[in-house]
Amino acid sequence: MSPLYARHKRTTLAIATAVAAGALLATGLTTSATAQTPAGAAAAKPLAAAPTALSAAARTTLIQHAQADAAETAQAIGLGAKEKLVVKDVVKDIDGTLHTRYERTYDGLPVLGGDLIVHTAKSGKTQGVTKASKSAIKVASLKPQITAAKAEQQAVSAAKSLGSSKSAADGARKVIWAGSGKPVLAYETIVGGFQDDGTPNQLHVITDAATGKKLFEYQGIENATGTGKSLYSGTVNLTTTLSGSTYQLYDTSRGGHKTYNLARKTSGTGTLFTDADNVWGTGVASSSSTDQTAAVDAAYGAQVTWDFYKNTFGRSGIKNNGVAAYSRVHYGNAYVNAFWDDSCFCMTYGDGSGNTHPLTSLDVAGHEMSHGVTSNTAGLNYSGESGGLNEATSDIFGTGVEFYAGNANDTGDYLIGEEIDINGDGSPLRYMDKPSKDGASADYWSSSVGGKDVHYSSGVANHFFYLLAEGSGSKTINGVTYNSPTYNGAAVTGIGRTKALQIWYKALTTYMTSTTNYKAARTATLNAASALYGSGSTEYNAVAAAWKAVNVS
Repeated sequence: MSPLYARHKRTTLAIATAVAAGALLATGLTTSATAQTPAGAAAAKPLAAAPTALSAAARTTLIQHAQADAAETAQAIGLGAKEKLVVKDVVKDIDGTLHTRYERTYDGLPVLGGDLIVHTAKSGKTQGVTKASKSAIKVASLKPQITAAKAEQQAVSAAKSLGSSKSAADGARKVIWAGSGKPVLAYETIVGGFQDDGTPNQLHVITDAATGKKLFEYQGIENATGTGKSLYSGTVNLTTTLSGSTYQLYDTSRGGHKTYNLARKTSGTGTLFTDADNVWGTGVASSSSTDQTAAVDAAYGAQVTWDFYKNTFGRSGIKNNGVAAYSRVHYGNAYVNAFWDDSCFCMTYGDGSGNTHPLTSLDVAGHEMSHGVTSNTAGLNYSGESGGLNEATSDIFGTGVEFYAGNANDTGDYLIGEEIDINGDGSPLRYMDKPSKDGASADYWSSSVGGKDVHYSSGVANHFFYLLAEGSGSKTINGVTYNSPTYNGAAVTGIGRTKALQIWYKALTTYMTSTTNYKAARTATLNAASALYGSGSTEYNAVAAAWKAVNVS
């Protein structure tokens, strides 16, 4: 689970996979801002290496074919006799190149950190393999030296240190841990309950099955922060569904997205929002647990995020399978956060301080749902440098969503969470042009960056993206003044947000893996720039320069 921000400077975030509901009759319109194709939403001329839109049936067929050939593929790329490949996703470029993402098993056990991507030309020739772990997957014995109960006990202790109210683990399973160094037999234990700020807990703890040593831990919950009168985006048009004589906040045109009311509860799906006249919300925050205004912002955020991914990258929903997640508002009592949870495949929003400051702004919605995209593509581990890249990816695409919307009430900027005022002084949560302005985030890479909370180590990638898109120095964009410095003092010329987004998306979906760190992210984005624009192109050189400017080289 991935929250929008960290409290007490500790790691919180969400990762997940689940199923959304079906469809009925859709009525209503998309917002005027999103009904058009905004400037910069997609390149004027399709790039040969850009992803092509796949129907659900075409994607399923590609996955089925890849799985049928998985044993042959495993042998062709040199995997051992005990290793098997399980297809997770397939991306097809306009030029016919396939990027097939696999999970791996070893003697029937899941290999965590064993994911890989096979790149295949239209001709069928393998062009290369990107692996999360370069080590050969081999362990001396599959017999653990410690009991599962001991691993569970350790996991519960780790969860309690984060404030979890649950006293028992949800079970330990045997796995192969290949996320760091030599692969070993291990246990993965998941502990539920709640964290100390009320965020649901889904702590994954990896324990060495021979020594009992804790090898790794990460949080599985990722937070962040009709016509409808929204709190943050003005009056917007919403796609709704008429059932009998009642309208439902149910968007069948975007995979079946529904918006539910938790009415201060912290579990369950909640009650689907309905209305008699199809005019939703008041445009003013209310402490009422039945208030529609927060639901308007959540539904609007979901539809703009869907349209952003569809029209910018050809991606149909978070899983790229045409199925929507769902949203829940009015979570808990005065809960000051929002989070994406893979286990329910849903977005959840708290109402903030006094239950009158819901965390439902556009960039928060885009941020949180982008955690779902990361989970279903690269699967970046939510810890260390990969965790920082995970958070930055959500900030980058959340910013992309805000610019894409073209909403005059919430214009695009490189500030994160500026509308929700969590700090109480009007300041944003994070700044992409100079991340250290928040008092905790890193402007540049150093050997200590991986030890920071992921919401602060993300600063390096956020700064890289800003420099790549806009360049260094002082400038004003949509009325906001920025002044972005560089580590080496050199000036950086930006290539524009449109190209920067295409490069980051391609890197995420075809070259990054669960263990990607900043050095590997540099390689991934250079590979993406080369594939999209050519090695040695202006765009390729700009990527190299922007990484150098944040001390990654």
